[in-house]
Amino acid sequence: MDNQSITASQIDLSAVIVNWNTAALLKACLYSLSAAPADPVMEIIVVDNASSDGSADLVRQELPEVRLIESPRNVGFTHASNEGIAASHGRYVLLLNSDTLVPPGLLSTLVGFMEQHPNVGACGPRLVRPDGKPQEFGFGGDPTLSYLVRRGLYRLLWKRALHDWNTAQVQEVDWVSGACLLARRQAIDQIGMLDENIFMYFEDNDWCLRMRRCGWKIYYNPHVSVLHIGGQSLAQNPAARRAYYRSLAYFYAKHYGRLARFLLSIGLAPYRWLARC
Repeated sequence: MDNQSITASQIDLSAVIVNWNTAALLKACLYSLSAAPADPVMEIIVVDNASSDGSADLVRQELPEVRLIESPRNVGFTHASNEGIAASHGRYVLLLNSDTLVPPGLLSTLVGFMEQHPNVGACGPRLVRPDGKPQEFGFGGDPTLSYLVRRGLYRLLWKRALHDWNTAQVQEVDWVSGACLLARRQAIDQIGMLDENIFMYFEDNDWCLRMRRCGWKIYYNPHVSVLHIGGQSLAQNPAARRAYYRSLAYFYAKHYGRLARFLLSIGLAPYRWLARC
């Protein structure tokens, strides 16, 4: 789509993609978006976090219709996403990982769902791994102490996840994954941007919680799926696991208070063991 031929007021959807050294994956993602039908009217914004693999040049040369924002340094996912959101014009904003592939019909289905449900602030599709299986944590519940205990016990006692990631049921949830999250502009204007104190993990949970506290609903819609090539498990990535628990502690301090954060600090060791079982 030629973004130069449409005005800001005509844009239905702004797709915001943060990239850092994923040139090949980004290219595939952008081509999958560019192949989408013209309805809804869409703009694509790539925020590049000072990649050294030629990502920015690739976008300029092969997809000049994509709006490119180049950061002089790696400012992280949350800050870069906010840059893209601030530069966008659509009535809806799609946060999309660079390691995803968007099938035809997904955007129109999600936007259509939001149009039919004006009280929904954000929704997300099923995330599918390259092996065809549903990816874990496409949606979930707020990480209260009781929720974390239940999630750990399900792993320990029944050797399965608390949620059914393979469900075909459209359902109201606490949050949907920021790997592919469609948010309503009206909700964003009301609650504000992503929390830049969160480097990675729980920024989507925090955003959705803030929406819900303002009366918006969050929905998971598995009638459409996005291929998510990444999504490496925390158990295989020690650095990501450390970032996960730092963000969890911050989330508790922000939303649940000092006592809950203290109790979390006591319970983290057994929770980590339960979560790995």
